[in-house]
Amino acid sequence: MALVRVTDLTYRYPQTAVPALQTVSFGVEPGEFVAIIGANDAGKSTLCYALTGYVPHFFHGQMDGSVQLAGLETRERPLAELVTRAGLVFQNPATQMSGVRDTVRGEVGFGLENLGVPRAEMHLRIAEALEITGTTALAERHPRELSGGQQQRVALAAMLAMRPQLLVLDEPTAQLDPVGSRELFAALQRLSRTGLTLVLATHKLEWAAAYADRLLLLHQGRLVQQGPPQALLTQPQLAEWGIAPLPFTEAARQAREEGLWNGKRPLPITLADAIAGFLER
Repeated sequence: MALVRVTDLTYRYPQTAVPALQTVSFGVEPGEFVAIIGANDAGKSTLCYALTGYVPHFFHGQMDGSVQLAGLETRERPLAELVTRAGLVFQNPATQMSGVRDTVRGEVGFGLENLGVPRAEMHLRIAEALEITGTTALAERHPRELSGGQQQRVALAAMLAMRPQLLVLDEPTAQLDPVGSRELFAALQRLSRTGLTLVLATHKLEWAAAYADRLLLLHQGRLVQQGPPQALLTQPQLAEWGIAPLPFTEAARQAREEGLWNGKRPLPITLADAIAGFLER
């Protein structure tokens, strides 16, 4: 049974004429790592909000269709209940900090305090979340003194401490440098190996190619393609949907046309695959 089931989802923000999402349908299986890709304004963030109940409960607007999370119709359940099942990590980690805790440990446990989790259980969850995200050494640091990459991992730890069934991340590397991005994706890879269900909206195709099990491609609010990264990212019509193909994929495509790429070898979607393919020659 799918953990998430989206059926004919259409959503329009208040006081807007054009829907941000139009008749979107798909499912997410337990333990799957799904990446949402698309050009700016394709609807990636809105879909993240819908999966976690912020649409329509927080943003309001007009929602048609259905989003089910673990069998619950999100439109019919309060956001306070949904946040215990689905965690959302926003683009800017600074906006997700509570501002009322002066240590990382306190920040990670803030949501648990609000839920009234017993203290012994809370300490256990905090320690577990810090370890998984590689932030144990930061436990006594002030959240505002951390780098962007460190803050993003702390925001991730705070969500993990809630033990959601689904973790959704909206462009989590948008404000991170390459080092911060690498740190974050290393943490996501560790989480994926534990069986946590992950949905990630990103414009960085190379990261999606390397880590995701499946891609959802949005274009102007519609789901136009979905499938494994290898199949989707090597399609020549990506540009028609506002996505620039990966440079090493295009280099290999051109090399194949000129007889310089092994025709039996798939086009590469990661730099490592591209290097291996060109070295074959």
